[in-house]
Amino acid sequence: MPTVTAQGKTIQCETGANLRQVLLAHGVDLYNGQAKVINCRSLGTCGTCAVEIQGPVSAANWKDNARRSLPPHDPTRDLRLACQTQVLGDITVTKYDGFWGQSQTPVW
Repeated sequence: MPTVTAQGKTIQCETGANLRQVLLAHGVDLYNGQAKVINCRSLGTCGTCAVEIQGPVSAANWKDNARRSLPPHDPTRDLRLACQTQVLGDITVTKYDGFWGQSQTPVW
């Protein structure tokens, strides 16, 4: 079973599990500020669940690529939408500040 390390927690999940669901189910603060209330609930349209991921995950799908190509995201930055990402192996997740998690300062 893959291990997800995020916000100081180590979580085991099934291979292919949705990263957003895994993080929220284990009490990880995935959203910054009001994004906890105002988000697309996993549709891949808002971009507020953007995180940096180290380790094996699914390839970015068209929703992930499309949303991260729009401001305030920068398509050249190595972020992914947790709601559109499947865990394929042991990963480490970093969340950055800003409403969309698009800034440069790590939150966790």
